[in-house]
Amino acid sequence: MFPLYDTIPSLRKPVVNYIIIWLNVLVFAYELTLFLDEELLYSFFHTFGFVPERMFYAFPVIQVITHMFVHGGWSHIIANMWFLKIFGDNVEDAMGHFKFFLFYITGGIFALFFHVIFNPFSPYPLVGASGAISAVMGAYFVLFYYSRIVSLVFFILPFIVEIPAVIYLFLWFVMQVANGMLADITGTGVAYWAHAGGFIYGVLVGMRIKKKRYWF
Repeated sequence: MFPLYDTIPSLRKPVVNYIIIWLNVLVFAYELTLFLDEELLYSFFHTFGFVPERMFYAFPVIQVITHMFVHGGWSHIIANMWFLKIFGDNVEDAMGHFKFFLFYITGGIFALFFHVIFNPFSPYPLVGASGAISAVMGAYFVLFYYSRIVSLVFFILPFIVEIPAVIYLFLWFVMQVANGMLADITGTGVAYWAHAGGFIYGVLVGMRIKKKRYWF
């Protein structure tokens, strides 16, 4: 189920969402200049990605933030930025520009440490915005559960269908948990637990916002 767009237009221009997307694109554009030199690219990922095992001898403070803006390839950044574009504008609408920015960063940090809980001794750098974007999706799940996600579904032949957001995002979350459990056994390069952790954080923040919205 690949999302094409949602059915709720944003009321205000999602300025922060656009800025975050462009920052990721600019960093990836720089990465492209390193792709022909494997040593430089390896050094870049280990310098700005978060390597869990380093916590035990030199905590990587800067990388807590920088890892969110580094991506491992074309499919990685395109998928992440597409999901952020679809879900981020409405969440920014609900929170306001500055609070959305803080939420995005803290969501990425929460997702990072959720990943570290399951991979504390990993020597591989965690990179990508997917943890923070998962937090955005979690908040969307709570705040815009009534929306519909127009999606491209592949079943023998591809077709387009509107899926209730509450169902689409719930299934997405279940898949992250299931894949995370499977990855613990087989091993994979995808940080499924970061996705799950980010989503949980987004749900908690979304519930808090929703409670305040309807508090009399």
